[in-house]
Amino acid sequence: QVQLVESGGGLVQAGGSLRLSCAASGRTFSRNAVGWFRQAPGKEREFVATISWSGTSTYYADSVKGRFTITRDNAKNTAYLQMNSLKPEDTAVYYCAARASTYYATGPNVYDYWGQGTQVTVSS
Repeated sequence: QVQLVESGGGLVQAGGSLRLSCAASGRTFSRNAVGWFRQAPGKEREFVATISWSGTSTYYADSVKGRFTITRDNAKNTAYLQMNSLKPEDTAVYYCAARASTYYATGPNVYDYWGQGTQVTVSS
């Protein structure tokens, strides 16, 4: 079992930056791929970014490519989402997820563990 806790959300103006953290506890998550997802009010949860267990492979949604960067530090059992050039449409609750596989994935249904989410609000 892996427990995930997100932090780093908040209110930021358009064009600003935030860094989200996802701290894992329980069994080691160094062999788990990690993904970030977000859900805006009235919308379905959507994929944002994912990273393989080693951190060598990443994949991004087109909407965030070039602005967001996903990384991980397995020694600290933590994954990160650096978000730059934020836009009002990035406003959502952001969730960290881990899957019992070393390979990254974009579909939420293949993730086994989820955090509680952290709110990101971007004002115009």
